[in-house]
Amino acid sequence: MKDLFLFSSLIDPSHTFSYFFHLALVALIAIIIAKISTRSMQLVPRGMQNLSEAFLEGVLSMGNDTMGNEKSARKYLPLVATLGIVVFFSNIIGIIPGFHAPSASLNLTLSLALIVFVYYHFEGIRTQGVVKYFAHFMGPVKILAPLMFPIEIVSHISRVISLSFRLFGNIKGDDLFLAVILALVPYIAPLPAYVLLSFMAFLQAFIFMILTYVYLAGATIVDEGH
Repeated sequence: MKDLFLFSSLIDPSHTFSYFFHLALVALIAIIIAKISTRSMQLVPRGMQNLSEAFLEGVLSMGNDTMGNEKSARKYLPLVATLGIVVFFSNIIGIIPGFHAPSASLNLTLSLALIVFVYYHFEGIRTQGVVKYFAHFMGPVKILAPLMFPIEIVSHISRVISLSFRLFGNIKGDDLFLAVILALVPYIAPLPAYVLLSFMAFLQAFIFMILTYVYLAGATIVDEGH
């Protein structure tokens, strides 16, 4: 990827600057879309408002299916939708020549994974209380609690690794794949590759959102039989 031209290198060729430059660009795009969508709200949505409402309805439907009720899905909609927007545009910007995907860096993917990790534990403790929440870590059989508790701890820590490395590995691989295609056959072959990588950008954002809902559901929904 170092051999490919990046617009950010015109200002500063360092990798750190490139990362923050493209992350700021993603944030700017998200803000502009939000401003355009809410600038002139209409009862019958059109244009960007229509797209934004369709996106939010889709995320809400996903949350309703995962959480089991619309109230909980709507409560966590701002977080999940924001994560989806950031991940999607961080992915998609990498397939545009001259730009680099911020999600191809562990700095972003690990940060997002830690946000999800801390937040769903916070919500679990706030909803159930400290004792009851961590009691679920010990399993339904008390005699197995000393074994189950460390297993649950490792399981939750592995979620951070899974969320961050899955997104990082897929987008980094996509970037390298596109770089090879552009280097070998820069005119015709990239066309189907762009379609595939655009789908992958959407898919990774979808996976990140639904896993966030799954983790929140596991932490906040009280199962009396557990």
